[in-house]
Amino acid sequence: MRSHTYPGNLYMMIGPSGAGKSTLLRRLIDEDPHLSFSVSYTTRAPRHGEVDGKDYFFIDRARFEAMIKEGAFLEWAEVHANCYGTSRAHIVEQLRAGEDVLLDVDVQGAINLKRQMESVVAIFVAPPNVAALRARLEARGKDSAAVIERRLKNARGEMEQMEQFDFLLVNDDLDRCYDELRTIVAADRLRLFRRRGLAAELLDHF
Repeated sequence: MRSHTYPGNLYMMIGPSGAGKSTLLRRLIDEDPHLSFSVSYTTRAPRHGEVDGKDYFFIDRARFEAMIKEGAFLEWAEVHANCYGTSRAHIVEQLRAGEDVLLDVDVQGAINLKRQMESVVAIFVAPPNVAALRARLEARGKDSAAVIERRLKNARGEMEQMEQFDFLLVNDDLDRCYDELRTIVAADRLRLFRRRGLAAELLDHF
């Protein structure tokens, strides 16, 4: 019997910049054939090593605003003085194909998505403390000192929104945190309402 028979589901990774969301989701996508990553659109400039179409679709603000008017985004938000948006067409296409989709979204965007999609699974990834967060932001060498200070300042407000989401992971040990993330996804896929096809098939044998 097939175990993966439900329409695709949406998983969101939320948390402060530097909490480790990108590392966790890349590892999960590499190991899970039923998960795909939704590449967001952004108006910010690419960081060193980032690839257009893989990490983000990098566009200017005029194009971003045009896409808003076209209804191209399932959700969008302005964060750290830049805009980010989730492609409606890509999400719908993947879910209809039965694939699960993993999003890396900010707090504001995640709240908007939860209002639109009741079954979305929202996973908040938190750093163990602000000192660890500062060290990670500085170590990755991608942001100026001013940007790092702005991200740290915003992190407190993001942490205050934790209770609006479904799961909390504390990324103080990457391997343990990753195991917990895999457990969340695996358990969610076993929920009965996601396996109605399998339930009907089982009943046919009684």
